[in-house]
Amino acid sequence: MTTASDGTDVEAFDEGSGPIILVVPPGMDDGSGYARVAATLADRFRVLRLRRRQYRLDLPAPVTIADEVRDIEALVRAVDEQMLLVGHSSGAVVALEALVAMPHAFIGAVLYEPPVVTDLPLGEPGAEAATRAAVDAGKPGAALAIFLRDVVRIPAAAAWLTRAALPFMPKYKALVPRQIDDLSSLIALGDRRDAYRGIATPVLLLGGGKSPSHLAARLDALQEILPHCSRAVMPSQGHTANTQGVDELAKIIARYAETRD
Repeated sequence: MTTASDGTDVEAFDEGSGPIILVVPPGMDDGSGYARVAATLADRFRVLRLRRRQYRLDLPAPVTIADEVRDIEALVRAVDEQMLLVGHSSGAVVALEALVAMPHAFIGAVLYEPPVVTDLPLGEPGAEAATRAAVDAGKPGAALAIFLRDVVRIPAAAAWLTRAALPFMPKYKALVPRQIDDLSSLIALGDRRDAYRGIATPVLLLGGGKSPSHLAARLDALQEILPHCSRAVMPSQGHTANTQGVDELAKIIARYAETRD
């Protein structure tokens, strides 16, 4: 679709017409995770779904958050129009960095549970090393289970059920090493709250009522320092609202986009 400043091809799904919404998807996403949300929005908006560099297997690893911000910068230049920025999970951290780097590019942002580093560490002690060791040993299922249990902090039984199912989901199995790279990039970024204090763009912080409690605590930390933010909760959703709460999430994004016109 366009080219980043370092020469990397940038790809995005482009659907609908109207005011522009740019979506930065969550981890373990090959570009399809926001397809149904985008389809719901596309009758009123032009929706660009970034294929995150972190999860493109045609590109070399590792990938930094700065690399992914370069991709957003390239899309902003190519479109040459202000847009609403939507980020989910680690994609919402990338979106926060884009808001710092391009303060005039966006009319607003909707951020779903960004796992920002705060006084809370990102994961249990040793989680990053354990997931990396499992990947290096050729055990992606174990790596994902450790990540889900010790970083996302879902119940251990659910994490290990996902491990058992992974051999039957080859698309996601291939993305596990990139998820661990994504975790490392978030940890390497560190606590960026001082930079985020200067974000003047209006931001809607969005969370799920059934999500792990540390994600709400990270939203609390952001709400304390973002100068122009509001907060909303999807009571019946967890961290995967983009697939489990499609219609509700699309309505929230659309309403916020309309308030920014």
